[in-house]
Amino acid sequence: MLIDKTVKDFLTELASDSPAPGGGSVAALSGALGASLCGMVMRLTQGEKYASVSEEVAQIMEGALKLQDFFIKSIDADTSAFNELMDCFKLPKDTDELKKVRNVSIQVATKKATLIPLSVAENCIHLIKLTKKALIIGNPNANSDGKVAIACTHAAFCGAVYNVEINLGSINDALFVGDIEAKIKVMKDELTSLKLEF
Repeated sequence: MLIDKTVKDFLTELASDSPAPGGGSVAALSGALGASLCGMVMRLTQGEKYASVSEEVAQIMEGALKLQDFFIKSIDADTSAFNELMDCFKLPKDTDELKKVRNVSIQVATKKATLIPLSVAENCIHLIKLTKKALIIGNPNANSDGKVAIACTHAAFCGAVYNVEINLGSINDALFVGDIEAKIKVMKDELTSLKLEF
């Protein structure tokens, strides 16, 4: 499991000639970092000084923890989906029937490998909204941490979308592709409306 590795070991494996883990897992990791920082900002926004926003702080913290857990699981899920896809390319193709089975398997696996980063991108939008709220009510001394959280999450969104888009080029199901492209457009428009500042 990638999530059980030390940071150094993970980076060493990432820098190797193995195609996985790759950008999809890094996108999920970036989301996890953003969620962790959002949670930290809220933990630093407690006590009598912040009593008036304590309920909202608790809600944001809970949301950040749930998203952190999702992104952590997605780190390995993305790599597993990629490996499953690679296994499909190794299936025999000696006869027309075997070729058909192989092609169907590749299509199914490619869709799975597309839906995981799509979900990462969707949850990045949720996290950015949550972190923007955290910055409004949060401890001003942790303002830079909240901004780094948004920067990490923005990077996660971009990375996830890149992975979705490259997979769509290999999928023959026009309805599936059209549906995913529409969802990506909505998310990109929503991200623009959030007016992130760096």
